[in-house]
Amino acid sequence: MDNCIFCKITKGEANAYKVYEDEHTIAFLDINPVVEYHTLVIPKKHFVNIFDIPAEVLTNVMQTVKRVVDLYSKKLGLENAQIIHNAGAEAQQDVFHLHVHIVPRKKGDNQNIRWVNHPELRERFDELLKKIKD
Repeated sequence: MDNCIFCKITKGEANAYKVYEDEHTIAFLDINPVVEYHTLVIPKKHFVNIFDIPAEVLTNVMQTVKRVVDLYSKKLGLENAQIIHNAGAEAQQDVFHLHVHIVPRKKGDNQNIRWVNHPELRERFDELLKKIKD
């Protein structure tokens, strides 16, 4: 993809603060971090998001996520993190090359990501499951 900033990073055409790289993936610090060590993990091949990526390539990405989290645990004492993937514009994806955010978390970082719970949906669980099982 000619206009994809992440493809440019994988080709060495754009700079990135790399944390880890192997033949399939790259992990680098997010240029717009919400906390220290906010990291993105991407596949070197272009895939839009989780709906587009083959399972075996996603496995490589998640193995790199685990390597980076383990590195941060060992070197930084990381004990809390959010692992986030936004798939699609309505899910707040803004770079359309699959990426997984590693967001180290600590008390008082004021970066709470919280959902609004809807317990009333529980009464519809049978109906919801029927749609995907039939």
